Amino acid sequence: MSVLVITGTGTEVGKTAVTAAMAAVAAAEGRRVAVLKPAQTGLLPGEPGDIDEVVRLAGPVTARELRRYPEPLAPATAARRCGMPTVHPKDVAAEIVELEENHDLVLVEGAGGLLVRFDDEGSTIADVAWAVNAPVLVVAHAGLGTLNMTALTAEALLRRGLEAVGVVVGRWPEDPDLATLCNLVDLPEAAGGPLLGALPAGAPLLSREDFLPVAKRSLSPWFGGCFDPENFTGQYATH
Repeated sequence: MSVLVITGTGTEVGKTAVTAAMAAVAAAEGRRVAVLKPAQTGLLPGEPGDIDEVVRLAGPVTARELRRYPEPLAPATAARRCGMPTVHPKDVAAEIVELEENHDLVLVEGAGGLLVRFDDEGSTIADVAWAVNAPVLVVAHAGLGTLNMTALTAEALLRRGLEAVGVVVGRWPEDPDLATLCNLVDLPEAAGGPLLGALPAGAPLLSREDFLPVAKRSLSPWFGGCFDPENFTGQYATH
């Protein structure tokens, strides 16, 4: 694939860390990588955002942010409250097409969940994926409640005719509880696709040099890593 849209089952599930991991592994293979963030909220101009975090962890990849809003709200609400222009799927699609001309992989990171609104017309990251015919990777959290949120996201993708490639756990805890261990087995069914990785919760705190090997261990061979869901799940078989 040359374009991949990365969405979450909600906020704070580890989308940026997963995006950085994918970018880091692809760049280490010599691929030309671009990362696009259509809308960043909750930050003032000049403050480091998700794109800056990706560059810090992945290295010198092309990184672009289209809109930034100061309040930590859904992009449509944040734009309305500060009187700034919204971002429309056609603008995002045009940026993706431009980036695709000179890159081997374009990663598009959404804001929050799949159906978070970009504008008052109800446009979402799902519309962006549809506009460029890109597959979607779902990033989910590990604990209680994730199966419902993951299943709802997968159903929304299916209803829109979008390809869901699978699910990655964005913040795998060091000491998983019973619900988390059971979710590891049940997530593929909820997602309607395979478990394609599990990134340790502390991975974003690592240096760039230490982050890369963790990223490779945490991502499926589909993305250049060596993550094996059966082996990973088997580590916890005695629990």
